[in-house]
Amino acid sequence: MDLSDAAHRPWPLPDRPWVMTMQWHDLLFLHWPVPPAVLRPAIPPALTLETFEGTAWLGVTPFRMAGTRPRLVPPLPWCSAFPELNVRTYVNAEGKPGVWFFSLDAGNPLAVRGARYFFHLPYYDATMVAAREGDGVRYTSTRTHRGAPSAAFAARYRPIGPVAYAAVDALEYWLTERYCLYAADRRGRVWRGDIHHAPWPLQPAEIDITCNTMADPLQYRLQGAPLPHFARRLDVVAWTLEAVNA
Repeated sequence: MDLSDAAHRPWPLPDRPWVMTMQWHDLLFLHWPVPPAVLRPAIPPALTLETFEGTAWLGVTPFRMAGTRPRLVPPLPWCSAFPELNVRTYVNAEGKPGVWFFSLDAGNPLAVRGARYFFHLPYYDATMVAAREGDGVRYTSTRTHRGAPSAAFAARYRPIGPVAYAAVDALEYWLTERYCLYAADRRGRVWRGDIHHAPWPLQPAEIDITCNTMADPLQYRLQGAPLPHFARRLDVVAWTLEAVNA
């Protein structure tokens, strides 16, 4: 990845080498408006829950990971490619807007344990299928992680329009153009992990959801049609975590 192309970022790149690279394929953003009071109790006090025109948003995002590897290490066949599905909202700390993950399901046990240990992220084992069907995707996920709340997702989706890049003041930009994640360790300390990628090449999407209980662990049932956006591929690099000053 060409790190010299970073003018679109809201803050400069970290001044240290990145540690992880990956590719996100056939990614679908599904977003629902949610009352802020539903999400605020599930987010650490050190983080500000962000809203767009007074509304919080919950995202369910299925995709495929590929080429996942540490810096200077070649891709490994048994842990570099797997489906992933996350449930997320949007937060801010120290003036840096980012993503808060309520859950991340993955079809690779090594990736699950590595992400839980090194990045303090709530990854869970799941049985997953992400199959390309023409220009679309058939995606299923059933959480199998011992002791975790159950959650499942099944859908077919495909892009139905040209690639576009969101305007800075648009909701689509606010939902997608975020260059860090936040996580909390077992002691409750909050951490930030920077990431970098090109601007999102978004397309409108057609979706058919047949099962979605991913928000049930939050005691909230998603209702109505989501706002969908598709991206065929995005290359990403990530840095080690830094502590957030509470």
